[in-house]
Amino acid sequence: MPLNVPNLLTWARILMIPLFVGVFYSPWDWLTPSERNSWATAIFIAAAVTDAFDGWLARKLGQTSAFGAFLDPVADKLMVAAALVVLIQLGRVDAVIAFIIIGREIAISALREWMAKIGAARSIAVSFIGKLKTTAQMISIPMLLYHDPLGGTDIHQIGTWLIYVAAALTLWSMVYYLRKAWPEISARVR
Repeated sequence: MPLNVPNLLTWARILMIPLFVGVFYSPWDWLTPSERNSWATAIFIAAAVTDAFDGWLARKLGQTSAFGAFLDPVADKLMVAAALVVLIQLGRVDAVIAFIIIGREIAISALREWMAKIGAARSIAVSFIGKLKTTAQMISIPMLLYHDPLGGTDIHQIGTWLIYVAAALTLWSMVYYLRKAWPEISARVR
């Protein structure tokens, strides 16, 4: 494993997950519910920023690696899954929505791994719809974590609408990737 700044940022993102979850499980006299929401939101946003920054930095410094390419999406999926599980427990996200998002991530990760094994990884490279899905998730989750009104705006309601948009984009992108992979799948199933 190459030890460089982009990979360290990715590891930091993974290490933020227990900190993020721990905010909601800290003793009740440490933080008010509003403070818990604010801290969890700040940690999630910091993780999202490092996600955008580590990939850019790896390309800029010429420090891309196979390990970094593997670890980066794993860190993203772990952080999103942790946030969705916490949001389910808090009653802020429907379990079906979380299942759609997490289930798609597992299915497409498995598909990508299989396609890489057969030498066809390029046919399911990251698409615009996948990036749009990620953007919707990364905007909606902090809103749902923050939960409190902000400047008279019902952040939770906007976050709820956006998480439904993210779930729809999640399904759309899954169908897109499966259609791209279908020729390889059908050729090997016979």
